[in-house]
Amino acid sequence: MLTNAPKGTKDVMPQEAYKWHYLEEKFAETCRKYGFQEIRTPVFEHTELFHRGVGDTTDIVQKEMYTFKDFAGRSITLRPEGTSPVVRAYVEHKEYAGVQPNKYYYNIPCFRYEKPQSGRLREFHQFGVETFGTTDMMADAEIIAIGYDFIKSMGITDVKLEINSVGCPGCRGEHRKALKDFLRPKYDQLCPTCQERFHTNPMRILDCKSPIDQELVQGAPMMLDYLCDDCRTAFEELKANLDAFGIEYEVNPKIVRGLDYYTKTAFEFVTTKIGAQGTVCGGGRYDGLVEEIGGPSTPGVGWGMGKERMLMTMEACGFEIPKEPGTDVFIAYMGDAGKMAALKLMKELRDAGIAVQMDVMGRNLKNQFKHANRIGAAKTIVIGDSELESGRLTIKDMESGEQTEVAIEGIVDALK
Repeated sequence: MLTNAPKGTKDVMPQEAYKWHYLEEKFAETCRKYGFQEIRTPVFEHTELFHRGVGDTTDIVQKEMYTFKDFAGRSITLRPEGTSPVVRAYVEHKEYAGVQPNKYYYNIPCFRYEKPQSGRLREFHQFGVETFGTTDMMADAEIIAIGYDFIKSMGITDVKLEINSVGCPGCRGEHRKALKDFLRPKYDQLCPTCQERFHTNPMRILDCKSPIDQELVQGAPMMLDYLCDDCRTAFEELKANLDAFGIEYEVNPKIVRGLDYYTKTAFEFVTTKIGAQGTVCGGGRYDGLVEEIGGPSTPGVGWGMGKERMLMTMEACGFEIPKEPGTDVFIAYMGDAGKMAALKLMKELRDAGIAVQMDVMGRNLKNQFKHANRIGAAKTIVIGDSELESGRLTIKDMESGEQTEVAIEGIVDALK
């Protein structure tokens, strides 16, 4: 049906849009406090970017991307996540040649073809932050801290931080071998997705949501037991930095994240407020991604956060998002002369920064006042022949009913 939004998409109507405005403004405010600057990247990219960045073996690349050929035959993909495009922009604009670190934040729509469910749509919206240029675990702790501060400021109480290390390419090989040896006798009992992961990325099996698979991985070898000295030291430094920030955390050795580019730090903020335990923010370190996409070897760390899930969680926690200010003034008019004077006054008031409306439906005076009430106007003014003749207007406060008479030439100053 042309009159229905496509499956997996959702309209945000004016009755809800103010909540999004509030969330977006507070996110930008938090990022500025931490010294992050906004970056905006295209909605679509060359498909190869996600094959190289996200990883050929991920569910995103194999099953979920919106990919199409443009009129020149180039393969184009609507971005399924935010980090790879930011890395591409970082490399393309040679940001690595400047003073490091570079700290970015973004506010974007993303697209994945998957089964729509509560808090997860095919077009979804995401906040993200990324830091490039340092291997210091202080950057990881700060990335986590900005998420922690923002989540807490949004009134979300039932949330916990879980952290893990997924090691580096140097130490993951031994763990991969041990994990496959452990899972091989159970292979036939794994779900079809995890049977694929056994060959491509067996660590992802640890994070499978299937209760059967969760039972099968009990006692499996964990990456934390196979970390090299460098990765183990980094993880201990991360924990010490989080302790210094006063951020509570829980080590969860099963956190692996869904993207191939992660190294060392992996973390999630999880809540039970939206049904089964759900992730509202997740991320980690990706020290090889810039080089994979064509830049010089440059470390990076960041996270992504779903706006839809944030709003659901805030509502579940009982956080009341304040509504935006409505119309400051409604001008009611009588007669043609009153209408022309009202139009002139409306422009003057808007030029002065005052939110003003007047009737455009040809209502009589009584119904104009009713409409002013419906739209929540704070004050009303009536302009008619008698007001124009006397040169004075009456300002009525719609809440208290108090009325103040003011000369027409002083009305702007009086309202301001």
